[in-house]
Amino acid sequence: MDYISPKDAMLKVKRWSKDTIAAGRRHTVGLKSDGTVTAVGDKKYGQCDVSGWRDIVAVAAGNVHMATNTGNAHTIGLKADRTVAAVGWNKYDQCDVNNWRDIVAVATGWRRTIGLKSDGTVVAVGRNNEGECNVSGWHDIVEVAAGDWHTIGLKLDGTVTAVGNNRYRQCNVNGWCDIVEVAAGYLHTIGLKSDGTVTAVGLNKHDQCDVSGWRGIVAIAVGSNHTIGLKSDGTVAAVGWNEYGQCNISDWRDIVAIAAGCAHTVGLKSDGTVVAVGDNEYGQCDVSSWRGIQLPEN
Repeated sequence: MDYISPKDAMLKVKRWSKDTIAAGRRHTVGLKSDGTVTAVGDKKYGQCDVSGWRDIVAVAAGNVHMATNTGNAHTIGLKADRTVAAVGWNKYDQCDVNNWRDIVAVATGWRRTIGLKSDGTVVAVGRNNEGECNVSGWHDIVEVAAGDWHTIGLKLDGTVTAVGNNRYRQCNVNGWCDIVEVAAGYLHTIGLKSDGTVTAVGLNKHDQCDVSGWRGIVAIAVGSNHTIGLKSDGTVAAVGWNEYGQCNISDWRDIVAIAAGCAHTVGLKSDGTVVAVGDNEYGQCDVSSWRGIQLPEN
């Protein structure tokens, strides 16, 4: 039997693929149990052209805040052989991932793509105007998250690191500890603690950081200005901007995974079906016909 160090064992457990649904500004992506991928929503830049993908184990969708000059997006798929597929908007080379190898997790922000390697280091391509791709010195990382202009890394020891725009202190995570999952929005950052509570930093204009009272949370997702928490009983909590009804999840039950786009929220049910609320201008919430979406690994 090959020896595996405790550290390597923990890396393997923490990185187990869980991103089987993803939501962007105008589109939603689902990973099916057979390794294929489905997508709905805006197709202008080919971000939904995933019908030919095979052997995918995780998906990510480029997100961006709602503004008149934004919305262009890309979609990333992590393959079983640890290579990466990409479709969609590529003006900033955010889809130039063909040469990536040994990737175990992916994250996408606006105009960029982040890849986590099996050795705990991180690679990035795309827009770097504010240092959001300056991850080459990171190590012992077990999860990555990408906001619009900042990038978050969860370390093996439960601490968190961040690069990029910090105008609203969304990168002030140095004091965090006991974190097991991270998520990033437009201008805020969320961390899930090992005890099921949640912490937040950054812009709180829409109360998107008002998570201090949450308990029993097992997963988190972040839209541009709203925050979603999956509870251990399969129900969902939400705070923040709700102009499009993206926080109207109080009646959801039997949820096993969540994703948040700019202004919509997606939930995966234990039977492999999907529910969605929020902005549907581009059909990004038209997921009621989806079946056989891959359930997250425990």
